[in-house]
Amino acid sequence: MTPETRQTRLERYSRAHTDLRAALAAIPPAFRQRRATTDPWTIHEIIVHITDSEANSYIRCRMALAQPGAAVMAYDEMGWATALDYAGQDTAGALELFRLLRGQTYHIVRNLPDATWTTHTMQHPDNGLMTLDDWLAVYASHVPDHIAQMQAIYAQLQHDNG
Repeated sequence: MTPETRQTRLERYSRAHTDLRAALAAIPPAFRQRRATTDPWTIHEIIVHITDSEANSYIRCRMALAQPGAAVMAYDEMGWATALDYAGQDTAGALELFRLLRGQTYHIVRNLPDATWTTHTMQHPDNGLMTLDDWLAVYASHVPDHIAQMQAIYAQLQHDNG
């Protein structure tokens, strides 16, 4: 990854909370707990998922920096959604936790030397050996991808009610 591409991804990574809040502001709360026929997730559940994913990202990044090459865990996203009752969790608290986790990690990674991005790795059970550049590619896109998913769910719910 070029330093320019990395910087673009870091900027996207850093504004994820702001982008997520802006996207949610455009979706009326009445639609957030409703399930579209086209998606297994509700918008509410996606918010909680984003935070749980960020908690995993927080640990994965630190493992790569402090213990390069260490194994990180995978997790069953749908299993967590069910077992942890995502539908019953508080999204305001989840959003605040996401903001804190993402902010703390951004503070650590924003000025890393270029070499660190390629030499510090983690061993992911599903994805194999991942560099910090790989980690950044995943998490810089995670929230924007879910924003698009939430917008599609909202559009489908509006269509179904129209």
